[in-house]
Amino acid sequence: MSDVSARMPVPAAAPLSLDDDTLIDELVTVRDYLRLAVSVFNAHDLYYGHGTDSAWDEAVALVLGALRLPHDVDPAIIDARVLRIERARIITLLRARTVERRPLPYLLGESFYAGFAFNVDERVLIPRSPIAELIESGFELWFEERDPAHMLDLCAGSGCIGIAAALMMPTTHVMLADISEDALDVARANITRHDVGARVRAVAGDLFEPVDGQRFDLIVSNPPYVDTSDLGSMPAEFGHEPALALGAGPDGLDLVRRMLREARDYLTDEGVLLVEVGNSERHVIETWPEVPFLWLEFARGGHGVFALTASQLEQWAPSFAH
Repeated sequence: MSDVSARMPVPAAAPLSLDDDTLIDELVTVRDYLRLAVSVFNAHDLYYGHGTDSAWDEAVALVLGALRLPHDVDPAIIDARVLRIERARIITLLRARTVERRPLPYLLGESFYAGFAFNVDERVLIPRSPIAELIESGFELWFEERDPAHMLDLCAGSGCIGIAAALMMPTTHVMLADISEDALDVARANITRHDVGARVRAVAGDLFEPVDGQRFDLIVSNPPYVDTSDLGSMPAEFGHEPALALGAGPDGLDLVRRMLREARDYLTDEGVLLVEVGNSERHVIETWPEVPFLWLEFARGGHGVFALTASQLEQWAPSFAH
């Protein structure tokens, strides 16, 4: 529906102050609710970063999600009348998004990642890692001629990275590992949703503990990596995400240190470790200035993802030991 935005001026910001019945009685079309949502979002100075990047995109996602319409619906739907029960749902979602500052994917129970839809709720982070671009390419930088036979998605959360990889690489077997049983409940629901149970398993435990004795061609992790300073200044929306999946000590590297020490034991000789550290990239560089991390670039934006091969992990093991 993005092409309708050019025909629709953004109105002046105004708070959502009318009672629900008045709003429901006066607003009747999809266009009406898109207009209202943009007004309300602008008035409340929301943070966008859980799947959208503007008030307009957030409004489209909320209204279409509330109406159970696909994102690529015919733009002609903009002038369709909305049932009263649907209007009430839109208003409820608008209030939760603006007053409670709950991220929209939690309200809708769904988020898109690497082109696939995943179940999400407040037991897991909302998928947003730039690693999606690597998944879409089949990790071709390292696996140009064949798919990795075995992959580990470490700190898997909803399982979006590992499951999307399994969908893109149909011969790869994937293990999802996380310390949170609550998160793995969501991951298992996503395994079922995408019918990949024959090649994807979810296991619980502390870091590598649940895969002891196994070897992988590819280990990918989007672990907790937010440092104490960044954690205290994050927008209110992030307060709804599980704290266990965000903060990782003063420099954000509590788990990364362990991964760098231990990952070699779980990689094949030609294996690769990929880890997202976001803004804590600077801490990685400062902590191990001598290590030749490969910092990846992304066409759609994002940063702070490094790669090391099994041989590099072995070579630089003394640096990671302390």
